[in-house]
Amino acid sequence: MALLRSVATVGGFTFGSRVLGFVRDVLVAMVLGAGPVADAFFIAFRFPNMFRSLAAEGAFSVAFVPMFANRLAGEGRAAAIAFAERALALMVLVLAGFTIIFMAAMPWLMYAIAPGFAVTPSKFDLAIQLTRITFPYLLFISLVSLLGGVLNSLGRFAPMAAAPMLLNVCLIGALFVLAPLTVTPGHALSWGVAVAGIGEFLWLIWACRAAGVELRLPRPRLSPDMKLLLKRMLPAAVGAGVIQLNLLFSSILASLLPDGAVSYLAYADRVNQLPLGVIGAAIGTALLPLLATQLRTGADAAAMASQNRALEFALLMTVPAAAALVALADPIIVVLFERGAFGPKEAAATGIALAAYATGLPAYVMVKVFAPGFFAREDTATPVRIAIWSVIANVLLNLALMPLLGHVGLALGTSMAAWLNAGLLAWVLHRRGLLVFDARLRQRVPRLLVATAAMLAAIVPSGHGLAGYLAGSTVHRIAALAALILLGLLVFAFVAQLVGAARLAELGRMLKRSERPEQASPR
Repeated sequence: MALLRSVATVGGFTFGSRVLGFVRDVLVAMVLGAGPVADAFFIAFRFPNMFRSLAAEGAFSVAFVPMFANRLAGEGRAAAIAFAERALALMVLVLAGFTIIFMAAMPWLMYAIAPGFAVTPSKFDLAIQLTRITFPYLLFISLVSLLGGVLNSLGRFAPMAAAPMLLNVCLIGALFVLAPLTVTPGHALSWGVAVAGIGEFLWLIWACRAAGVELRLPRPRLSPDMKLLLKRMLPAAVGAGVIQLNLLFSSILASLLPDGAVSYLAYADRVNQLPLGVIGAAIGTALLPLLATQLRTGADAAAMASQNRALEFALLMTVPAAAALVALADPIIVVLFERGAFGPKEAAATGIALAAYATGLPAYVMVKVFAPGFFAREDTATPVRIAIWSVIANVLLNLALMPLLGHVGLALGTSMAAWLNAGLLAWVLHRRGLLVFDARLRQRVPRLLVATAAMLAAIVPSGHGLAGYLAGSTVHRIAALAALILLGLLVFAFVAQLVGAARLAELGRMLKRSERPEQASPR
């Protein structure tokens, strides 16, 4: 399995989904702006999304994939499929009950996730209504995570990576088809979320059958392997979902700020999620089954090389992306969102939040690189201990920075907590001898920083020179931003190649096959 090729497959489909997501967000911003209805919808969408990240794509994936991969490598396909069927039956039972209970308890839960909404009864009630509509999404998207884990372990990354496109298509369709028929556009979007969960589930069912996997639904049993799965899921829920926990806490505090704060953070996070989703999710998805298989077969040196190359690729993609997002935050938000109900005031508030979030982008992705080093070894306890410290730091930083910087302080605190999380994960792996930075990585990181500095030296003064165009008509804004992005890409690529931060020919080879440790060149 070629790591970079797998990353490219997942990243390519994720990029397509993010592009559709931007189209969706542009339309949502144009229709909803950043007012009470937008705030209510973003809370309604975040709540099931948080549980999806914690319980499904977070805890379940990191516990399930190594166990499935180990059975696949050691006991064969039939044993692995039987294990997946037992997990599916238990998951359906638990999540169905969980969904019913939470929908019934939503009025009380809303006091926990958006306490500031309570001072405006209409906004509070709307958030409850919309969250009840979106919450069944959790059930179906959790089943999607199981089916996707099976396919990923079999080396079929494309179907799961493509699935989120359905969510964006459903939400865009809801704005055009359902919005005229519902009380508010927020209701239409919420129904779009629910329908998308069903659609993604049916898509993965079809993909599994195409791969020769037809999972039955046996009677749920708490067998020994299911007990072990649940035991590993509990700490992994926090370890893998720490970013979501931090974002949720930021949303809770943002609900105490004036109208629009929740929306500013949501729009900014959506832009920040492009490189995070394309690079971070792709690396995490491809790296976990690869490491699990390599370690299961005793290929420890290959596992170490895989983690080094994943870290190198992550830094190559995220360091310049973070720098560019900070430098170009305002024009990016203006071009994407400033139209209709989303005016200059909303654009300025969202732009500075994006810059704050972007400072943590490399850390968010490095967590996706380091965490599989624990999960592939079926250690889900250590990341949870580290995650607890990160959550505590996030709470303290947010409480300290919010009075000074408002919603921007919440974004900055979340980024700083992400750096703490990544640093502690790397330190523990290194101390245990499970992460040793090789010569190639040590030599290339400083060269990467040189290339990034050269890119900033080109786009910052050019941005000032194009200020008139960036403040002009929509066409002028788009053209100026595109010119700045293209300039940044060209300068970075040229200098990176010149100083040896990356080699285009080498990246091409890595896309075709896995690179053995002895093939890694220090240059």
